[in-house]
Amino acid sequence: MMPLQFLRGFLMGSADVVPGVSGGTVALVVGIYPRLVANIRQGSRALGSFARLQFSAGGQHVRQIEWNFLLPLLAGIAVALVSLARLVETLLENHPVEMAALFFGLVAASVFVARGMVSRWDWARITIFIGVALIAFAVLGYRSGEADSPATWIFFFAGAFAISAMIIPGVSGSFLLLVLGMYEAVLAAVNDREIDVLIVFVVGAVIGLALFSSALHWALETHHDVVMAAITGLLLGSLRVLWPWPNGIDGPELSGPIADEFAAPFLLAVVGVGIVLLLTRLGQRSGAAVDA
Repeated sequence: MMPLQFLRGFLMGSADVVPGVSGGTVALVVGIYPRLVANIRQGSRALGSFARLQFSAGGQHVRQIEWNFLLPLLAGIAVALVSLARLVETLLENHPVEMAALFFGLVAASVFVARGMVSRWDWARITIFIGVALIAFAVLGYRSGEADSPATWIFFFAGAFAISAMIIPGVSGSFLLLVLGMYEAVLAAVNDREIDVLIVFVVGAVIGLALFSSALHWALETHHDVVMAAITGLLLGSLRVLWPWPNGIDGPELSGPIADEFAAPFLLAVVGVGIVLLLTRLGQRSGAAVDA
């Protein structure tokens, strides 16, 4: 179980490195998303109790966290972020079309996985799905330029916003950093091992996650189908970011495929679909083990 959980975390971290791809999508596909959100919520409750100097209550919440589930997952995420940041940076720079096509296939297949998690599709849920997809498609066409040598304190807010997006399927924390103009700065901090900057970023991420996770857990518990319909729309709308042409994820412009560039991106998109189908099958088979 530990190696499998580490692998799930590695896949989540790998997804979070790439703008347009959500680690929450991977968690959803492999069948651990509700449990992940529940454990994050327990952690946020513990932080809240400690902040109020309620150490007994905080300790109780800490003991309720499933550490055997969470620690190998976090270890996998951390290893992926550190080991893949430079590789992804290089691939995105040298092969933007191919990389975008691969992840386009991954996210496109994930739309169908998320759709199946809505127990009943009525007109209200369909309207939410279409509305969120259209809004996401429109909003994701905008992005700002990269920040020039941002101050260290800005990384705190970048971490808080990015981590909140990372746990929502269909919302990429890396892409949000791109929109904020902080993606290259954060990637450079990881690659250059700028420990002080990374600590500020992580502190912001922890606080942002604590504030956001309780609301997300409540929404999933009380309005599961509505939330999942919205998430499915986010997945569909986020495909705009990953459309390979004209230049992959480097810009919001859309155009038709280029004839001599079609074959390889198409095959990579098929590979992306296959990865999701494989992860879905693994998630279904290991679902009972995850809940054990």
